Amino acid sequence: MRLVIATCTVDYVGRLTAHLPSATRLILVTADGSVSVHADDRAYKPLNWMSPPCTLAEGDGTWTVTNKAGERLVITLEEVLHDSRHELGVDPGLVKDGVEAHLQKLLAEHIGTLGEGYTLVRREYMTAIGPVDLLCRDAAGGAVAVEIKRRGEIDGVEQLTRYLELMNRDPLLAPVAGVFAAQQIKPQARTLAQDRGIRCVTVNYDALRGMESDDLLLF
Repeated sequence: MRLVIATCTVDYVGRLTAHLPSATRLILVTADGSVSVHADDRAYKPLNWMSPPCTLAEGDGTWTVTNKAGERLVITLEEVLHDSRHELGVDPGLVKDGVEAHLQKLLAEHIGTLGEGYTLVRREYMTAIGPVDLLCRDAAGGAVAVEIKRRGEIDGVEQLTRYLELMNRDPLLAPVAGVFAAQQIKPQARTLAQDRGIRCVTVNYDALRGMESDDLLLF
């Protein structure tokens, strides 16, 4: 991983255009080739990023990151305050608790419970910011990202939102819809999900395990 703290401007040129005016920011370049730009007040969510596969060309005070679709992230460095590289090794990834892991497995095996005509593409679909629990196709062939929680809260919706923002930049996947699945979903999380166009599914864990015959409730 490469960490660069610099005063810079950032321009994104692609299907949309975006400009970040001059400020001091953290730039992360990870081993998979992704580049992300962070402020000091946005926690883990980058201001802008380019996910792999992409190429980084360093010029005289300018970084140009280009992805396979030809979109560009142009970072103009005005002053570099820190530049270091670190070898982090292979990360074991997030280990879900037993219920969430089993729920993911059950839903993957019975993917039709999430939507009529759904088919599973793969479990743990990796993105530059972490794995999506399930990647599916709906009856029309559209991509669907599914985030699974034991208890659905706002943090889970935010997590799925970040995945969707990233995945919808991939022309081979976009447009990508979202499904937030949990045993219980808090009203605030449901409201936020619906506001962002994410469908919520309340899952009966015991029914999936074959212990009860209750149906899934779809909202």
